Amino acid sequence: MHYFEYRDGELFAERVPVRRIAREVGTPAYIYSLATLRRHYRVFDQAFARAPHLVCFSVKSNSNLAVLRTFAREGSGFDIVSGGELFRALKAGADPKKIVFSGVGKKKEEIEYALNAAILMFNVESEQELIFLNDVSRGLGKRAPISLRVNPDVDPETHPYISTGMKKSKFGIDIKRSAELYKKALSLGNLEVIGVDCHIGSQLTSVGPFVDALSRIREYLDRVLVGYLRKEGANIRYLDLGGGLGIRYKDEEPPHPEEYAAALIHGLEGLDVTLILEPGRVMVGNAGILVTEVLYLKETDEKKFVVVDGGMNDLIRPALYGSYQAIQPVVERKSETIVADVVGPICESGDFFAKDREVPRPQPGDLLAIMSAGAYGFTMASNYNAHPKPPEVLVDGDNFYVVRARESFDDLIKGEVIPPVLQ
Repeated sequence: MHYFEYRDGELFAERVPVRRIAREVGTPAYIYSLATLRRHYRVFDQAFARAPHLVCFSVKSNSNLAVLRTFAREGSGFDIVSGGELFRALKAGADPKKIVFSGVGKKKEEIEYALNAAILMFNVESEQELIFLNDVSRGLGKRAPISLRVNPDVDPETHPYISTGMKKSKFGIDIKRSAELYKKALSLGNLEVIGVDCHIGSQLTSVGPFVDALSRIREYLDRVLVGYLRKEGANIRYLDLGGGLGIRYKDEEPPHPEEYAAALIHGLEGLDVTLILEPGRVMVGNAGILVTEVLYLKETDEKKFVVVDGGMNDLIRPALYGSYQAIQPVVERKSETIVADVVGPICESGDFFAKDREVPRPQPGDLLAIMSAGAYGFTMASNYNAHPKPPEVLVDGDNFYVVRARESFDDLIKGEVIPPVLQ
């Protein structure tokens, strides 16, 4: 559920007309609904109320400070994959003891930052990382709390770019090898083994792959960790099952968080662990839209093109994944429908939001809302073709706030210098 709806033919964000926001902040612009963010967090968190758990919002899906602050005030933890995301989470008021650090390429400076912040746990993804983390921890005179990200080799049946739990993936450690790496971790002096981590992919629309992954992890826990590692002094008290629950972009029917939770809780019966969950898209995807203005309608003998002022630099998902994003008029009006590509101003043939989409024939100046843009929208935006990044706006009932200003041309060259030899 989200709080973007039509009233008398006009799209509103909560109780604010989207057209009014666009008029005041310009286009393209991202708009987020605070009520939707809060609702999504509470529904997800309450679904797991019967089990010890910690929800850690996936910062990579949307890292705006206001969004992070919203979840922090709800009691959320955070899943980070860089030092920059740790900085953002802390600036937003995150509790360090509710932060888990994932990702395959952690640098020394990032590890030191996280150790000094006293985060909850590092999710380790390779043997070399394990050794390196121990060395960095020793240099600081600290012990790093860790889990290993084990790879259960489960096909999540999603786009290959966002599939992370199979043997060929760069993520995780082969589940068959992980026991020996846990033993190695216990032999090193500056690591504390406290958990197991698993993440199989993103935008999953059925609970089946989650259940399969949990079944393999459960067998592994019962056979290896409980049977051996706890005897060796490892206090396995966290099971991080990652995120990945999908949302509706078109006609998908993803499971409700309660169905998802029931399946996972059932699979955990008898295990004395705290469940860590890393939802991202399911929290913010449908809580945000990208508003863009129609510049031209271009018609050729072969195709029609609706040219808008937003582009792949603002929202890259359709170009990168070939993914579907619903596109709706901000103000409905009676007009014939046409089949057209909705494209942006970027000098790439891959710069599109929709291909061969049936849309009402627009006029220059019309506003379009690209729906379900709250996840992996702004966080993947760029300045390609020297376009300033769009603003981000947060709506709260009758009010709205610019929570990230539109970039200026001066912002485009911030940090750049022309050396004396060229002056």
